[in-house]
Amino acid sequence: MVHIRSVFQTLLVAGALLLTSFTFTNPKDEQAIAQAVERLRKAMIDPDKATLEAITARELSYGHSNGLIENQDAFVKALLNGSSDFVTIELSDQTMTIVDKTAWVRHKLTAETKNNGTPGQTKLGVLLVFVKQKNDWKLLARQAVKI
Repeated sequence: MVHIRSVFQTLLVAGALLLTSFTFTNPKDEQAIAQAVERLRKAMIDPDKATLEAITARELSYGHSNGLIENQDAFVKALLNGSSDFVTIELSDQTMTIVDKTAWVRHKLTAETKNNGTPGQTKLGVLLVFVKQKNDWKLLARQAVKI
């Protein structure tokens, strides 16, 4: 009887330790990241240099579905000069994972574009990577693939 009791206690302790080893997501971080994604979506439709720079990390790596990779300066410049022009952006099937001060967001993006004045449509699968810098979530990396 004593043996079964000690095994049961050991299992309880092991279970408790296992539960405490998981990282629990802070709902405030989830909300802040969702807001950052929405701010980015709006800023890509109606680009503003200050907003784009505020939502992205200086070290940004922005990957397009055609293989082009831009840093923060090139990303902002392309939106401001119209070489990358989003008329509409709709996001769907969004998921989010947060580990410490890093988060990644996956979603599908459907958009009407007018890159360099040429109308078009695009459907992409997108991975966004955010990093928490000074209590603010910044876009560190983005990669898109054509659907």
